[in-house]
Order: sequence, then structure tokens, then C-alpha cells
Amino acid sequence: MLSRSKTPTLQSLYVILKLKFFSTNTKNTHQKLPTLYKIPAKYRPQAILQAQEVLTDYFHNTRSLPFTFAEYIGKNSRFSLLGLVSKIPFSRSCFPNSIQRFLRYHPINEFEFFFESIGVNHVEISPMLHTNKCFLCEDSKVFDAACALACFGFPWNKLGILYKGQVSIFSKEPCELRYRLSLFEQYGFGNVAVIGICLAFPHVLGGTSGFLDEIDMLFDDLKRVFLDFDLASEVEGNVDAWFEICRKVAIFYELGCEKGKIGELMGRNKSIFVDYSEEVLAQKIGFFCRLGVRKAEVGLLVLSKPEILSFDLEDRVISTVGFLKHFGMGVNKLKLTAQTYQYIMGRNRIANVPHVLRSLDLSEWFFDRLKNGGHGLLGSYVIGSVEDFDEDYAEQLQKIQASRTPVYTRRKLSFLHGIGFGENNLTMKVLSQLHGPGVELQERFDCLLCGGVNFSTLCRMLSVSPKILNQKAQILEQKIKFLFLDMGLSQDELCAFPACLCYDLEKRIMPRCQFHRWLREQDWCPYEYSLASIVATSDKMFMDRISDIHPDAPKKWFDCFLKEKHSTVAKVGV
Repeated sequence: MLSRSKTPTLQSLYVILKLKFFSTNTKNTHQKLPTLYKIPAKYRPQAILQAQEVLTDYFHNTRSLPFTFAEYIGKNSRFSLLGLVSKIPFSRSCFPNSIQRFLRYHPINEFEFFFESIGVNHVEISPMLHTNKCFLCEDSKVFDAACALACFGFPWNKLGILYKGQVSIFSKEPCELRYRLSLFEQYGFGNVAVIGICLAFPHVLGGTSGFLDEIDMLFDDLKRVFLDFDLASEVEGNVDAWFEICRKVAIFYELGCEKGKIGELMGRNKSIFVDYSEEVLAQKIGFFCRLGVRKAEVGLLVLSKPEILSFDLEDRVISTVGFLKHFGMGVNKLKLTAQTYQYIMGRNRIANVPHVLRSLDLSEWFFDRLKNGGHGLLGSYVIGSVEDFDEDYAEQLQKIQASRTPVYTRRKLSFLHGIGFGENNLTMKVLSQLHGPGVELQERFDCLLCGGVNFSTLCRMLSVSPKILNQKAQILEQKIKFLFLDMGLSQDELCAFPACLCYDLEKRIMPRCQFHRWLREQDWCPYEYSLASIVATSDKMFMDRISDIHPDAPKKWFDCFLKEKHSTVAKVGV
């Protein structure tokens, strides 16, 4: 910090304020900082410091906030402050007076400055603001709660974590918050540890009395891990360190592991929380979650076999056949798998293994192998230098690199590998029929999964009829909803004719399917025609067929179905 007794140079002011005010986090904000084009560049740092001081003085002297908290708000609300400064004409000699005059006649929304100062991203603040309140005194509970937490030791600019995690904390009386914090200290944790725990588990401060048993079980686990197994000795004595390690502990509860039941397991494998960052830990756990098994089971696997986290689960290359053989699949089963799922064969990255196994309907088999002592196989697998190398695939890949849009095509190819398709010629044929960016293809694929299509079934459908993904996600959603919910089709029926999804819903799929159902209800049609026969048949063949079924069928088709095939819902049984 700058000493008040020394006058900082414009150069030093610029360096400090450039770091603090003009660096943007593109990951967390989608809105540019207000521009100060009215102020000459060389005077901007000084103008911002002056604005901070005036704002602090406003909150302290005009709004009667304690100086410490007024200063917190004044110095930690960069976006709101720059927005204020950008509205005021600049004069080097009297800029502070101009700001004071502006504040006197243009009341600011104090909640906007307050929320930003406690660490809430500015783009998230708007929904939090009151429609008819702009002064903190109009809803003093929020500010009083923040003051109580800051007095306990919570960093002011991290209170936003609590607000976003459990907004009810800021509706509690200060005495209630102090009492609850003192209860947490009775478990044997110091002040700094309690702050880190609360930031990682905001519900312990905001929960009602009905959650006390759950909170008690959580603290029993934490006491076991940090005190009985001495994980606390590995944590630096500051809030950030405690928050970071508690966030890693929280990952396992977010997976569904039961509070009060995993304390000893976490304690015996405390290296997990020391050796890996939260980002790496979440990434490694995400690998196993992509298998589609219960997430709580994944948490227990990682806790009981922490060495599994040391394996490279990103960049290694695998051969699908070699990998399955390495995990104990028999020769006959391997041969059948290779014949049935040709699009999965060849090489792939180990990061895509979970979806390779889901495409083969083998994720449960693989996860059971990991749980029952086979986890070491994941680390010991090594591919042969020329094993499963597909020359045709490599040749096609070179053509992609030499094309006009190599990056665009590679992203589509990455999408296919990501859902389990291997490095083989069939994958390249599927790729040639796919249209749209890789991100949109993934969105359409996920849409069909959410609609109820099994992962393995969807991959088989895509290998036969890639063009089903060449439509918007909303259109696919409507078709799946109609076929599954309205018509009661099974996945197997759709998988037998995936190209059905390429036909127009209102002009082809809907009227024909509904008409076929009506024929069956009238006992006019003794046969249950396949989806392909209903939808894919040409208009002429369709008319010939229904004429053979019943002499009155064509008239019914024209009167009640064909006329309304352009409407959203055809009238059935009129």
C-alpha cells in the first residue's frame, strides 16, 4: 500500500492502478469496463484515486458508515466506480469537487457498489438489486450481516462467495451469525479455519435448525480429517489456503458422498487434498464421472484408491482392442465387439476412454474392474508403436490439414473422437456427412441424450445415419418428444431406422405416424408396420398401401390428416 505521508508519482500511480483496475478477467466477465475517454490518459490513475477517496468519504461522512467498511466499498468496486467517473466532466484542478457535486444531486445505487465490493461479478449484480431501493439503510440487514462477518475475520471481498452460495446468510441477525460461528470453533477449529470452512460450505451459516444434524455430521468429518489425521498441519495459516483445501473436500460431497461417513477415508488418504489442485482434482474425477456410473461411487473409488489420480488420463494414446484386452476381455468377446462396433475401433486418446466404453455398453464392466483391484491396469497400459495404426485415416488426416478449413474440420473430428469414435476410415466417412461447428454438433448430440436416447444407441445411429445431427437441437428435441412420448416408440425401433429423424416432423413424420395409429385403433390394419415403412415410403406407395388396407382409408387420410399436416397438432379420430 502507498504511504499517506508520501506523494506518489503519476508513474507509480499508473502502474498500481493499471494492475488493479484495467486488467480484465475474460473468464468471469462478459462486459467491458466503462471507458474514461473524457479524461486524458496521463491523468486517469490520479482521477481514479481521487474518486475512490471521494466515494469512501461519501459512504463514511454522508451515509454514516464506519470508515473501515466505507473504505472497503470505495476501493473494491472498480466497475461501478469507473461507471461513475465516466459520467463526470474532468477538470484537473477541481475533479474531486465535481464528483462530490455529482453525488449530491445524482444519488447512486449503493447496493451496486456494495455487491461488487464483496466480490460479486458486476454482470451478476443486476438481478440482486432492489427495484425501489438504492440506499443501504433501506435494507440494513444485508450490510449488518456483512459487517458482522468482516468483524469475525472474513475478507470483505470474499463475502460474495457466501452471498451467491447461501443468500439467507445475509438475512440473519449479526448476533445469530456470531453465535453460529462460535459453535463451529467449539469443534476445535481456529478462527481462520472456520472462515475457510464457511466459504467452502456456505450452507453451514445459512441453513435452518433442521440442517443442524447434517452440519454436525459435516464437522465430524472435517474434525476427523483436519484434526485427528492432522491435515491441518499441511494447510498454511491463511484463509485462502483453508478455503482452497476445503473446496477440494467439498468436491466429494458434491459427488453425493454421505456426510459423516467418509471422514476416516479422507483422513487416511489426505495426500489427495495436498498433492492436487482443485482444478486438477475435478478434472481427474470428471474422467470417471463420464463413464455414466453413480457419482458417489466415483468419489469412493478415488478416496479408496488415490494412486489412480497419478495416472495420465489426458494425453496417452490407446488402441480400443488393446485396451480392452489389457483389462481382461476374452478373445471371443473382443472379436464380437470389433465386428459389432466397427466405428469405435482403432486408436483414440485416453481422455476419450469413458465415452468409448459407454459406446460399447461396457462402462459398468470397466468400473467394476477398477473397484475390484484392477485400477492399476489403467496406469500400466502402454500401446505398441504400430498397434492399430490406420493408414487410410492418417492419409485423410493429412488432407484435412492441407484443406482450406483445417481447424473447423479438426474440431468436428475431435467431437467424434470425444463421443468414442476411433481413428478409422468409417469415422472419416461419418465426418464427411456432418455439417456445423463441433460445439453445435455436441449440443445436438446432448439434446438427443437428454431426450432419452441411450449413449450406445445414439452412437450406433450416428454411425449409420450421420445426417441426423445436421439439424438444430430444438428440431431434434421436438422429433424425439413426438416419437417417444406421443407415439410410444422404443429406442430399438428408432435405432432400426435412425434416418427417420431427417424427415420433416409436421409434413411427414407426424401425420403418417398418427394416421397409422388411427388405422390400428379402427382395426382396419392388421399389421404393425415398421417406422421405415411408415415414414420413408414414397407418397405413391403410401397411397397404394392404405388403399389396400381399406377402401375408405384414402378419404380419411385426405380429410383428416393430409389437410392438417402443416399444423402443429393434427386432429385425430374426428
